[in-house]
Amino acid sequence: MGRRFESKVALVTGGTSGLGRDAAVAFAREGAKVVITGRRISEGQETVELAKAAGGEATFVQADMSNPGEIEALFSACVKTYGSLDCAFNNAGIDGTINTHIADYKLEVWNQVMAVNLTAMFLCMKYEIAEMLKRGGGAIVNMGAVASLKAGPVVGAAYIATKHAIVGLTKTGAIEYAGQGIRANVICPAVMRTPLSDKLMSTEAGRARVLSMHPIGRIGEPEEASNLVLWLCSQEAGFITGAVIPIDGGFLLK
Repeated sequence: MGRRFESKVALVTGGTSGLGRDAAVAFAREGAKVVITGRRISEGQETVELAKAAGGEATFVQADMSNPGEIEALFSACVKTYGSLDCAFNNAGIDGTINTHIADYKLEVWNQVMAVNLTAMFLCMKYEIAEMLKRGGGAIVNMGAVASLKAGPVVGAAYIATKHAIVGLTKTGAIEYAGQGIRANVICPAVMRTPLSDKLMSTEAGRARVLSMHPIGRIGEPEEASNLVLWLCSQEAGFITGAVIPIDGGFLLK
């Protein structure tokens, strides 16, 4: 059986660790040429080596998602290196200030979260769509969260606001370009096994609290997110656009 993304070019933002790294390696395993971006060069190169070991081709482009000029340069580098773009997983994001209510939330933190989580995603979609139109279509998956669908006091107003806005941005892109072969969808994970979740579960009390949030009785594994990202980017999901899909172990049922 052929690999699903043979001769395709995929972009993964925030690909230096966690779910972004796992998705980049998964794309490579399925034959894609992968452009990986993030701020940390050494971790980015580690992801490139993992992607190559998985049987694909990959390159790392350093870019700060809070810098519009660096985002534009990222897409120039992507096209210069591989000539086109077929799939994108817009995964980069930051938390901001947690456990802080609106009246105490600092404007500078709000602006930083907006820049990285929302403005950067808008810019990525802007450039991705322009390239995909040249190819006659493509697929975009944006990283939401359970916070895209449910507010809560822990993660903070800026994070929740951006994650809600990502749903609207994605649906707008989906309806605007549905007739031109471009699909856009959102995935909404709860707690997945990443370096961040390791910190949240570093004590017995923390582990118990996190597990109690997921009726299924465990947190998610990175490949469970990657499997969905790749499926949404494949022709197997060719009739799906504008969808907002939880990966949450029942988190939103509570």
